[in-house]
Amino acid sequence: MINDSSVKFTSLGAIIQELNVDGQNIVLGFTKKELYEKYNTPWFGATIGRVANRIKDARIQSLNDQEYELEKNNDPNALHGGSRGWGRRDFEGPTILHRNGKNTLLYTYTSSHLEGGYPGTVEVKVFYTTSEENNCSVLTIEYEVELVGDECNETVVNVTNHSYFNLNGGETVDGTSAKLFTQQYLPLDNTGIPFGSIEQHPSKVTEPFTIGPNKEAFDDVFVMDRDVARIPLDTRERPLQLLAEFHHPESRINLQVHSTEPAFQFYTGQGTNVPAVDGNPSRGPFSGFCIEPSRFVNAINKSDWRHMVVLKKGDRYGSKIVYKTWKDPQ
Repeated sequence: MINDSSVKFTSLGAIIQELNVDGQNIVLGFTKKELYEKYNTPWFGATIGRVANRIKDARIQSLNDQEYELEKNNDPNALHGGSRGWGRRDFEGPTILHRNGKNTLLYTYTSSHLEGGYPGTVEVKVFYTTSEENNCSVLTIEYEVELVGDECNETVVNVTNHSYFNLNGGETVDGTSAKLFTQQYLPLDNTGIPFGSIEQHPSKVTEPFTIGPNKEAFDDVFVMDRDVARIPLDTRERPLQLLAEFHHPESRINLQVHSTEPAFQFYTGQGTNVPAVDGNPSRGPFSGFCIEPSRFVNAINKSDWRHMVVLKKGDRYGSKIVYKTWKDPQ
């Protein structure tokens, strides 16, 4: 199934270039690799690492008994592994594997010691598998990272996918119905860094609500598992949890996002600003929304959270994301 017309990838950032439902592509992106290189400031479809989301003050306070200074590409913080993070690196592949009884595409990338300021040489593997399940099309993403270099004993890893979804094919996601499956979130300061507490989100997000222009804008970290001490470095053996579901009444397209991860960023794309280029339409505010399953933001600098992102020599980081899509009958 991996070679069917429902999905398309590019080796740059192991990006999801197309995810089609009944012939309609529901992810934002570009038609050519070189356009991603020039214009993909929002990280459309990209594999995000070495550390997804933000690290406070672009500084790792303690790792290998020392501090590490990172690029401040989201002033004053580091964001998405820096301006040349994994979403802007060329991966090797795809290699076609037969894995768990299904055909799978594998993309790999070796991130060198101190690339982007991060210690240790690591190898990341991205596995993409498509399947059918109860009349749904299913795309499964699996991440696996190992510290393969001898430069240090530990590093930091937090990987996600940064697809922007648009279920109606319009200029914005206006009219899209959303529902999240947790009310818990991490309150953030004005730079997007959590204060450290887990609280109830002030908006009622566990009942259906509408997103789009003139609606509430979200850029929040929601929590699926507040039992922080039990969150492992490799979450793949944990049960998949339904994080969020979306529906558009005009297209009749549905999306569910499942993951083994303890948290996710929900972003309604209010900051998107990409010009029209080479036949690709412009993408403005609210043109797509994101669900980014991951570990807690800035976990490396929080003593109670850092175990979920510190990768030591001989250990393995792992996580899983599943997109389920279908179209309702007329």
